[in-house]
Amino acid sequence: MAQPNASRSLARLERGLGVNLLTRSTTGARLTPAGLMVVEWSRDVLAAGTVLMHGAASLVESASGELAVHASQTVAEHLLPAWLAGLRRTLPDVAVRVDVCNTAGVLAGVRSGACQVGFVEGSRAPSGVHSVVVAQDELILVVNPHHPWASRRGLITGEELADTPLLMREPGSGTRVRLDDELRARTGRVATARQELASNAAVRVAVQAGAGAAVLSRLAVAQAVASGELLEVPLDLELGRELRAVWTGPRRLTRPAADLVDIARGTQF
Repeated sequence: MAQPNASRSLARLERGLGVNLLTRSTTGARLTPAGLMVVEWSRDVLAAGTVLMHGAASLVESASGELAVHASQTVAEHLLPAWLAGLRRTLPDVAVRVDVCNTAGVLAGVRSGACQVGFVEGSRAPSGVHSVVVAQDELILVVNPHHPWASRRGLITGEELADTPLLMREPGSGTRVRLDDELRARTGRVATARQELASNAAVRVAVQAGAGAAVLSRLAVAQAVASGELLEVPLDLELGRELRAVWTGPRRLTRPAADLVDIARGTQF
């Protein structure tokens, strides 16, 4: 807002409240004691207004029978299909639109209002959104059976992992953020990419082809490890993470987003 418009708006507010909010001088303006109190009270008013607008929007969305969901790749590939099948049984008439992107993209979509609910990965709750844990996951180091680490007897340390270029997801993915956070805490460094690939499946196939080692979600490589196409190499790192539903607006979700989150939390894996 331009300064003259801001001044006029503040003057109208002062007249309406009957209280002087600012002390004005040639060097600028300062809040009066009364102005400081009004600022604090106004925070609650603005928050209530936000709840009202988001709540009304959610009623419109619920009434329309549409649900927009953004999900990180790990969730979208391995968990979301079963959750959506459960939602279909509960609310058969709801039309669901799913956008798949990395964790950073999901959070951007949630914050911009592009979707009612998103699903992300991480070791901690993201800021600026409401969230609830719906499942647990773990990152593991995998190689193909001919990789030098395939016969390794001891644990791979954080220093060794930081020294070794890896096949990796792109910056902003939950998998890469979690690995970098852990390596930074242990070694003060982050992972080096031998090659960056835009999906878990692409990284997994590259590892199977012998292009290098990778740290991926256990969900993403479980079948390949079970079949012997990939081998899990033990790590001297703790790479557990939480899968979360995230949203903005009122703290309590409304239908049908609330139904989807309830289904996700109740599903056993």
